Amino acid sequence: MVGPVVVGVDGSDASLTALDWAVDEAVRHEQPLRIVHASLWERYEGVVPSWSTDRPEGQVLAENIVGTAEERARRRAPGLAVMAVVLAEDAATALLREGQESMLLVVGSRGRGQPADLLLGSVGLVVAARAHGPVVVVRGDRHALAARHQRILLGVGDHDVDAPAVRFAFREAAVRDAELDVVRAWRRPAHEPVEHPLLTGEPGAYYEHRASELLDKALEAAASEYPDVRLRRSTVEGPAHRALTDRSAAADLLVVGARRRDRLVGLELGRVAHRALHHASCPVAVIPQHHLAPPEGEHR
Repeated sequence: MVGPVVVGVDGSDASLTALDWAVDEAVRHEQPLRIVHASLWERYEGVVPSWSTDRPEGQVLAENIVGTAEERARRRAPGLAVMAVVLAEDAATALLREGQESMLLVVGSRGRGQPADLLLGSVGLVVAARAHGPVVVVRGDRHALAARHQRILLGVGDHDVDAPAVRFAFREAAVRDAELDVVRAWRRPAHEPVEHPLLTGEPGAYYEHRASELLDKALEAAASEYPDVRLRRSTVEGPAHRALTDRSAAADLLVVGARRRDRLVGLELGRVAHRALHHASCPVAVIPQHHLAPPEGEHR
């Protein structure tokens, strides 16, 4: 999707790290950067009359935050088109709306004033779970933030055949000239039928073969579109969230899909994305896959 890279800032160290990452991403994709700070200072301090020379503290703070962020972005990438705005809304609402017209929405892992030991801030969680487009929550060590691993990590689930997450990962690998490490996790059923005709030979071989087939099918279309992307494919036994968080230590970006049901409300992430957002060692891209919710009485 063509559009600006949107990044939310609140003056915290985490948001400035997200800003730097968003600047680099906008440069890679040759798209403008839009810096957004959401503040409800008017609700609590009121609007100052036009004849007054005093400005409310909230307004001063908001203007300083976006001004500092804009200056930082221009210093990091002098040729990049940058716009910075202050919106009179709560942060999650403002960012979700801004994300609808963006190529990518970027947020930090924690917000202003939140405890240092908090794994993920509430705004980041809400945005990642409700956004209609791709969201990156910026976290991880300096090697991942500086893209030194030259590797994109993609988790492929049951519903990811030619999915938006797959195409997003290939596009990122292509623009970064990075290796794409694709992982499909599989697990044996808790109660395997003893007489199952396909379960002869090595225990688990059938399920591993099925995982490998699904992986090939999921990647087929995107691999054809991006033939120069270096692929590393693997199937692993065990929980997907554990395999991906472990491998994220050697990746610059972890890409996971999240299914959205258009008629349902609430946070829609799934266990894999939720775990990644809290524990990954690199930035995490959550890519929604939209589909209608099943009719009442029908279950998936």
